[in-house]
Amino acid sequence: MSSYDYTLDPSGFVLLSDYVPQVIQEIRYFSTYNFVGERVDGYEEPCAIITPEAARALKSVSNEANVLGYRLKIFDAYRPVSAVRHFVFWALEDDDVRMKPYFYPEIDKTDTIPLGYIAKQSSHSRGSTVDLTLFDMKTGKEVDMGSPFDFFGERSHPDYRGITDEQYENRMTLQRIMVRNGFEPYECEWWHFTLKNEPYPDTYFAFPVSSAYLRRTRV
Repeated sequence: MSSYDYTLDPSGFVLLSDYVPQVIQEIRYFSTYNFVGERVDGYEEPCAIITPEAARALKSVSNEANVLGYRLKIFDAYRPVSAVRHFVFWALEDDDVRMKPYFYPEIDKTDTIPLGYIAKQSSHSRGSTVDLTLFDMKTGKEVDMGSPFDFFGERSHPDYRGITDEQYENRMTLQRIMVRNGFEPYECEWWHFTLKNEPYPDTYFAFPVSSAYLRRTRV
């Protein structure tokens, strides 16, 4: 990370729920149900932290989704540098494959970095990237996107056509709403979007995912 700045200063960040109170949060890396199989380094609370610029854009996304009968469900937003290092260590050195049947049944875990599913530097650590899906308010369930969040395989690519027309259209609905409100999609993951005009394009942050930490630094 020597070519980039990184900092512990969270002053340019907010809690997403303060901007979008109706958002559903299932912060997977705070839980054990993720591809690592344990809580990830740096996640001290199950809360979505993000830049105000991205939060405002997501408020517009949420408003548009609500009109269509959906709520936003957030799996991850800001991700500290320590979490990214945890992922890289897991991919390169950790021989634990207990979550393989659920998240990467078709590939070897050592291929997760070269195939683009795990990054040695993540846009999440710049604070304006979000992983999310749509939640159908009528059915009370997540919309069927044809693959689960964090499934490492070609099936998770947004343009993958080996799924039903309905699943593909669900992906495109999410993508259209996000793009209209200033986000850019990622070619390997239907759930991953980064604010086009992100405020910290060259800065990576290392403070923990913690509302208490945000509050302490503002006293």
